[in-house]
Amino acid sequence: MTEGKGIEARKIVGDFNSSKKPKRNKYAFGCAILASMTSILLGYDIGVMSGAAIYIKRDLKVSDVQIEILMGIINLYSLIGSCLAGRTSDWIGRRYTIVFAGTIFFAGALLMGFSPNYLFLMFGRFVAGIGIGYALMIAPVYTAEVSPASSRGFLTSFPEVFINGGILLGYVSNFAFSKMTLKLGWRMMLGIGAVPSVLLTLGVLAMPESPRWLVMRGRLGEATKVLNKTSDSKEEAQLRLAEIKQAAGIPESCNDDVVQVAKQSTGEGVWKELFLYPTPTIRHILISAIGIHFFQQASGVDAVVLYSPTIFEKAGITDDTQKLLATVAVGTVKTLFILVATFMLDRVGRRPLLLSSVGGMVLSLLTLAISLTIIDRSESKLMWAIGLSITMVLVYVATFSIGAGPITWVYSSEIFPLRLRAQGAAAGVVVNRTTSGVISMTFLSLTKAITIGGAFFLYCGIAVVGWLFFFIVLPETRGKTLEDMEGSFGTFRAKSNNGVENENAKVPQVQLGTNLHA
Repeated sequence: MTEGKGIEARKIVGDFNSSKKPKRNKYAFGCAILASMTSILLGYDIGVMSGAAIYIKRDLKVSDVQIEILMGIINLYSLIGSCLAGRTSDWIGRRYTIVFAGTIFFAGALLMGFSPNYLFLMFGRFVAGIGIGYALMIAPVYTAEVSPASSRGFLTSFPEVFINGGILLGYVSNFAFSKMTLKLGWRMMLGIGAVPSVLLTLGVLAMPESPRWLVMRGRLGEATKVLNKTSDSKEEAQLRLAEIKQAAGIPESCNDDVVQVAKQSTGEGVWKELFLYPTPTIRHILISAIGIHFFQQASGVDAVVLYSPTIFEKAGITDDTQKLLATVAVGTVKTLFILVATFMLDRVGRRPLLLSSVGGMVLSLLTLAISLTIIDRSESKLMWAIGLSITMVLVYVATFSIGAGPITWVYSSEIFPLRLRAQGAAAGVVVNRTTSGVISMTFLSLTKAITIGGAFFLYCGIAVVGWLFFFIVLPETRGKTLEDMEGSFGTFRAKSNNGVENENAKVPQVQLGTNLHA
């Protein structure tokens, strides 16, 4: 009887994603925007450092190795915030964790803006990095938990939208302050980053707490109010509440406003379940989350975004103003295409967009590598090769932004079950930031060792492996409720082009962790 009700519930939830297409829930939309604003902090730092590094190097008289460490180290610092964010968000709630992230970044931005020397600047980046780590983990988790299934992909892609918006703001800030004196210009670029964190902290006061966190704490009355506001209908709100209660181990018949929850989810035992004793389903989910985060960064996106002035210089643009204007073009294209992606996620699906995106990245990286190699070996200035290089940088960031950029955060925040979600998302961010740190801290050294063309040939090869991984490992998740997500994992199945299981395929099902010869 219970199984029948579950099937019926899934059918009803599926109806919310059918051709009827309910209107966008404005309250959930507002919550997603406010939560995702935390991602501006990372985006601004990435964008502003690409230009500020030019002037920091001249003012503080530091080497290329010191510059690449300065630019990339914040990703490793952010690991501290990411590791702490899962436990913190389960303890004080998703909402106040966002406030905490904004406060820490505010302090870091001020420290960087007032830095008298290289060591003090590194300390400022350490503080800002912790805030970024918190922000990166909590924004997609909160948005996924507050969103109705019909628009979860659209709303959960907002963090990536704001990362791109932040990058564009950083590029514009570089251009705006580049005419100031050498000592003041780069400090203004970095210090002005404190402004978004203040606006963020004030905006969060208008947000409700995550309904899933409220249920974990036994606060059913508050959770019901939030679900009624963020669901497409009262019926869907009731179904979402029933599924969350089931996942939290609360009896369906229990409808008190406040109930005692036997096991408070504070992260204890979660890491063991994730890494030491995972079921085949959890192992598949973990591999998918870690893999998508690794390949998103290993394909070199942060090298392109952080070092775009360097890339344009290698391509033949030597004037500072022209280089910074070209980076503004990169930020504009990146932001425009991420906006396109947000409207396609729930219509096209995760798999088709991701595979198309990575395919475009492979082709653009290959062409960029070839054109930069030709420029490097040519004694004369080849305008066609310069134009092709600039075009391929723009094509690369466009194809990245339409799939690999937003889908990584959407996918990894929606596939983990409730009891593992905060820590699972944090593990994904750790992989993401570690890989990003390695890429950004080695790019200049790599270009000296194997040339700039060789570096992009390497990134292209990694992107090819990533495409194969996504094709084989990742199932489609579009339209499924968060509590129903586990059913898509645990086995690798042949899939049709739209990511739906192909019942006529002859490929056998393989369960993770089983003996193939049994």
